[in-house]
Amino acid sequence: MPELEYFYSAHSAYAYIGSARLAEIATAADCPIVHKPIDLRRVVAVTGPGPTNSLTEARRAYFSGREIERWAEARGVAIMAGRPTHHDNDLALSNGMLIAGLRAGVGIDHLAHTLLEAHWRDDADLADRATLARLGAAAGVDADALLAHALSTEVQAAYEANTEEAIRRSVFGSPTYFVDGDMFYGQDHLELVARALAEPFAGAWPRP
Repeated sequence: MPELEYFYSAHSAYAYIGSARLAEIATAADCPIVHKPIDLRRVVAVTGPGPTNSLTEARRAYFSGREIERWAEARGVAIMAGRPTHHDNDLALSNGMLIAGLRAGVGIDHLAHTLLEAHWRDDADLADRATLARLGAAAGVDADALLAHALSTEVQAAYEANTEEAIRRSVFGSPTYFVDGDMFYGQDHLELVARALAEPFAGAWPRP
């Protein structure tokens, strides 16, 4: 069975837009998703083009506006108008909640989608513990137990390890998928992910 790794942050618009489709692809391929939540801001600062607030206004309006609108419509995903109110809040708690779920053996496909959807559809604050407790309960997990461990030394060490791994493997945005080590950046490449799960592409990544 191929390995499908998923590097993303709980507040990523494009991870949200691709989340349901990723689950469909993984189910069709009978391939579990290996979730690796990361500190996206740190990753982008090292490997990416820089924070979106450093882009020109026109480029930011395209990449963080028009592109999101079109892809949401194409994927049939409900999305709020504009940028979430709390988008710049710290993500250690929400990403830590996901990692705590992984460490507890909870299947977090649905929980991750629930957080992404709440942020980009309902303007939810993913740094607010009460909001995360409500979302976790809606996703059918023991939210209080996960939140109790989300900021623990062990969970935050795993968060750091995911982030360092992303930087080491040249991840430069969210979502980024790997199929047996072959990297695919962006939810607009999910159809290539599906193909790679069925039949690997020729060539190799990373380049020797």
